[in-house]
Amino acid sequence: MAARKRAANRYYSGPPSDHFDGTLFFNPDGKPPGRFADLLKWQLSGERAKWPAANPSPFHQARPDERVDSGALRLTMVGHSSLLIQTAGLNILTDPVWSQRVSPLSFAGPKRVNAPGIAFSQLPPIDLVLVSHNHYDHLDLATLKRLKATHDPLVITPLGNDAIIDAAVPGMRLSAHDWGDRIDLGKDAAVHVEPVHHWSARGTRDRRMALWAGFVVETPSAKIYFAGDTGFHGGANYRLMAEKHGGFRLAILPIGAYEPRWFMEPQHQNPEEAVQGMKLCNAAHAAGCHWGTFQLTNEPIDEPARKLAEALDAERLPRERFRALRPGEAWDVPAA
Repeated sequence: MAARKRAANRYYSGPPSDHFDGTLFFNPDGKPPGRFADLLKWQLSGERAKWPAANPSPFHQARPDERVDSGALRLTMVGHSSLLIQTAGLNILTDPVWSQRVSPLSFAGPKRVNAPGIAFSQLPPIDLVLVSHNHYDHLDLATLKRLKATHDPLVITPLGNDAIIDAAVPGMRLSAHDWGDRIDLGKDAAVHVEPVHHWSARGTRDRRMALWAGFVVETPSAKIYFAGDTGFHGGANYRLMAEKHGGFRLAILPIGAYEPRWFMEPQHQNPEEAVQGMKLCNAAHAAGCHWGTFQLTNEPIDEPARKLAEALDAERLPRERFRALRPGEAWDVPAA
């Protein structure tokens, strides 16, 4: 406990646990986010690669089917960590962001370098939204307002994020959960909220006041693991997913925003670690996200995809097992 009295948690109040000390959430046996001095050291290093102002996807904007057959699994990349999952008659969005910037400011901050892979008006009926944590590149209130107005989906999110969303989008259907919770969706489908190694903040005074998580979507024909945003953490959470769920038809894993390693390693895995994660969680196929749309860190725009291919080759794994998806790209994922 710091010498000065801690500010009360503005988002969540509950009993202490192995990842909540009564005020703040934390990663068990993990590493906290870097200090402000470390952030300044990184930002002033001058080592950031220059991204193009525009980097259009080679794929046209997708026009998804309204639904897919119960045994099928179709994944369409919107951009960054926003993907459309269609399976078992369900349409699910992960961390939906259609805004031009991922920032508290409309005129500054990381700006989109390619259009969303699905035009908002072309979305099929959205049943469910998974919001992994409250960083601006994952929790976009402007997009959630649009989804509420046009689709009225259920939003599943970790503890505390519901307070942020409810204050900005009154009436949105929210379901907030702790690690380990299971949410039944009916028709033998469920969502599990699972631990990842990350952190949260919307500003300078709410760090770690809301929880972060990944999700497992379970249907009769597929188990899908969406890791949200995570550091590798020695593979601990990937091993846990294999032990708990057995394996996955598809894992959606972050592969970008990892440089410089001295600052990013605890919170953002790199492509080599993502390949190890795919193996450890026993995923038959994987899709790479969290790259190529918003410049958040130092690496060149195309490096994550190149490093992913090199890591797969080094492990003698077929490149088609783990695809670095581009906006508008759709993938009918084979059965495991």
